[in-house]
Amino acid sequence: MTAKKAENGEKRHLKRFHYTIDQAIEKPFNWKQMWRLLNYLKPYSKTYLPGAILMMLLSTAVRLIVPILIGKVAIDVAIAEKDPTLLTYLVLGIGVLYLLNYVGNIFRIKWVNILGQNVIYDLRKHLFTHVQSLSHRFFDSRSAGSILVRIMNDTNSLQELFTNGIINLLMDIVTLIGIIIILFSLSPKLALAIMVVLPLMFYISTKLRRNIRRSWQNVRIQQSRMNSHLNESIQGIRITQSFSQEKENTEFFHGLNNDNYLSWQEATKKSAMFRPLVELSNAIGTVILIAYGAYLILLGVDNGGIEIGTFVSFAFFLGMFWDPISRLGQMYNQLLMAMAASERIFEYLDEQPIVDEVKNAHEFKEMNGEIEFENVQFSYNEDRIALKDISLRIKAGQTVALVGHTGSGKSTIANLISRFYDPTCGSVKVDGHDLCNVSLRSLRNRISVVLQDTFIFSGTIMENIRFGHPAATDEEVIEAAKVVGADEFIQRLAKGYETEVEERGNILSAGERQLLSFARALLADPSILILDEATASIDTETEVRIQTALRRLLKGRTAIIIAHRLSTIREADNIFVLENGTILENGNHEALMEQKGEYFDLVKSQFQMLDAI
Repeated sequence: MTAKKAENGEKRHLKRFHYTIDQAIEKPFNWKQMWRLLNYLKPYSKTYLPGAILMMLLSTAVRLIVPILIGKVAIDVAIAEKDPTLLTYLVLGIGVLYLLNYVGNIFRIKWVNILGQNVIYDLRKHLFTHVQSLSHRFFDSRSAGSILVRIMNDTNSLQELFTNGIINLLMDIVTLIGIIIILFSLSPKLALAIMVVLPLMFYISTKLRRNIRRSWQNVRIQQSRMNSHLNESIQGIRITQSFSQEKENTEFFHGLNNDNYLSWQEATKKSAMFRPLVELSNAIGTVILIAYGAYLILLGVDNGGIEIGTFVSFAFFLGMFWDPISRLGQMYNQLLMAMAASERIFEYLDEQPIVDEVKNAHEFKEMNGEIEFENVQFSYNEDRIALKDISLRIKAGQTVALVGHTGSGKSTIANLISRFYDPTCGSVKVDGHDLCNVSLRSLRNRISVVLQDTFIFSGTIMENIRFGHPAATDEEVIEAAKVVGADEFIQRLAKGYETEVEERGNILSAGERQLLSFARALLADPSILILDEATASIDTETEVRIQTALRRLLKGRTAIIIAHRLSTIREADNIFVLENGTILENGNHEALMEQKGEYFDLVKSQFQMLDAI
């Protein structure tokens, strides 16, 4: 690829991800946020956590006792005094201690893994539940792939922290503190000489932490971009193939994949610097131990020196000392990764629904379905107003049609009725209750929405129809399907209502998916039914069959129909004609045709198109 081509590709890359790119979260590493993450351990503070800590303390105690027994007792006493009995007891005692350590480690590993899996389960459940409660504006500005990364990848990256990291961190801290106390009690001079390298090591490692943290944040961002593109590519594979864009799409993915690869390289390269620093410190400490320790042995105990057993214990403890230091360096990297992931998780958990419930919100026990807009204004963003001072009233049980050109505000009215958004100005009322003061669940339980691009979930036909009314019996599901004319094609399927359909129902035609959505809406038995271009994907023959079903579906319900087809809207009680977010005219079909206004022109143009065909 030439430099110019690569540059153009990068421009397309940036343009394509204008609204989906996750931004790096610039916050200092703070333990307050880490404590917030550790709060997920609270439910297990009386079960697995204490047991794991107890086994960790047992293991640490064994590791600290054994070098003292070998150096101070075995060498300086048993071997120096040639006492085989004491030496035998020591060997047996050390064997018993190692056996206890082995059993303790089995239970520690088992309990910390159970603890970690439970915490990840709780965290992912909390995040998914919270994301489902967020308003549509949240999803308008984020891609599905980006959200998927937060719920799956970012929570997975915390798994190692909770399964091993926390307990190992405590074990290493306790081990280090124990070793330092023991070393200073054995020989303060030699201990001080060895510890002289610690400040240098911590200074160097501290200087790297900000760069490392930013690098791991960048890794998460690159993963989010790649997941977003993968999700987009899979969902739009038919469009990609129909326009022969496989090569361009592959090149685009290669660019994202390369960015992800480079970000991982940079992060791991910086993280890998910890280990050599620790090994360098270990080497310096070992040289000091051999040189100064040999000098103290030659000096003799009476002149302030040390015994050979003390030197041997120091050698044991020195080996044990640098291992926790090394693991703490790696653990710090793990904490940085966990902090980067937790920041992204808490960013979503801190998001609050823009459409939220007030305290003591009104619960719809029953709903008549009377809808009223009072001077409603709404905009999705500051640049464009979708509705301008709309006032309308829909009586309970009425069928109302909304017509107009694309972008005139029809779907926005439907969205406000379902309270997916709140109006910028004015109020939307159902049965006289301002929707800002009602329970969202009780409102939406009594509203069914059928969209042009209906969504079919992975599962059986029966489960998809039952989605809006989980308690419905099989007989009720079949009856709903019969009413809307879906039973005929369902019975032709290999397993009938138990036929498995994949995500988005790709084994079904567009019309069949739409019929399922009608059955789903009917089974939910709503007080208000919204049909947003619901018959656009249905062929003429199917539409003829469904008109009768629609009459049954609309009977006794308030219905808002958004459609362009004359056959769908001509029987509506009232038709509102919208243009650029305002109501131009309204009335039934006959009255509007007599006015010969905008509606008349829309109908006329539709007939002209049919004549041309």
